[in-house]
Amino acid sequence: MAGLAAVTGGTGFLGRYVVTALAASGWRVRLLARRPPAHPQLAGVPLEVVSGDLANRSALSTLVDGADIIIHAAGLIKASSTAQFQAVNAEGTAHLASTISEVNPRARVLLVSSLAAREPELSAYAETKRAGEQRLREILGHGTDWTIVRPGVIYGPWDRETLAIFKAAALRIVPRPRVAGARIALIHASDAAAAIVTLAANGPSGAVLELADEHVEGYTWSEIISAAEAALSRRLIGLEVPAPILRTVAALNLAAGWLMHRPPMLTPGKVREMLHADWGSTLDRQPAREIGLARGLRDTLSWYKDRHSLPANEMRPGARASSSN
Repeated sequence: MAGLAAVTGGTGFLGRYVVTALAASGWRVRLLARRPPAHPQLAGVPLEVVSGDLANRSALSTLVDGADIIIHAAGLIKASSTAQFQAVNAEGTAHLASTISEVNPRARVLLVSSLAAREPELSAYAETKRAGEQRLREILGHGTDWTIVRPGVIYGPWDRETLAIFKAAALRIVPRPRVAGARIALIHASDAAAAIVTLAANGPSGAVLELADEHVEGYTWSEIISAAEAALSRRLIGLEVPAPILRTVAALNLAAGWLMHRPPMLTPGKVREMLHADWGSTLDRQPAREIGLARGLRDTLSWYKDRHSLPANEMRPGARASSSN
């Protein structure tokens, strides 16, 4: 019988997969959340919920006390300022690490970072994810057994970004940045969660690992579009968007977000990440993988279609597909 797993970020896209994978493996799950989780993906999962966030030291103490493994998956992927990213991705991680060091230093700790942390100069997100890694390593040091994982792009059912791509594909057009030789490591959310649960229980101590599917070197945009064509059974057009246009749109998006008091997703920093060519990985940085892109996109598309998230008349089974560049 597995023991007690404490989780931050368990109500987010990847976090929900992690929580369900933990429960399926026999772990009791204690979750840090601002409010009781009500997402359908967590329905029926037995949860002990600790009310609070990463700034609440009392809640963090309750969360980690007595836990056998601690999975830190909380983090901001969009924010209105670098300070907001810093407060959660770096300082929030430091608060958790300090609490673990004081309350439960014998627990196994797994930090879910991002492949973006490999290139911290590109964006505030990348910078603060890397800073969170550094703070955890400095605070826990050699006294606590920890592992850091950096997933590539995560996709799958329930992901709004994946749905947006399929909706664009339903119009036959897939926008892509114009980047020579770009490669992107991808991993299905179920596969990422399975790897995280395994590594949290028995991963290499003091290691920084990357998560991708069996294409560890990453996919080209042509390969991604071809896989989407196969899943959709239709031909798609890859529309290359030059860097100056992406930068202009990002600047306008940033201004609109400021006016509407809403953190934008496409920012100048995010564009720098998109224009970076090397988002692949290597075998020596990888644990085992199970779900490849072709199967992952088929399963994800089927999930969206079952829930009528895509126009049925646009998804024509049996239509002829061919690859695009």
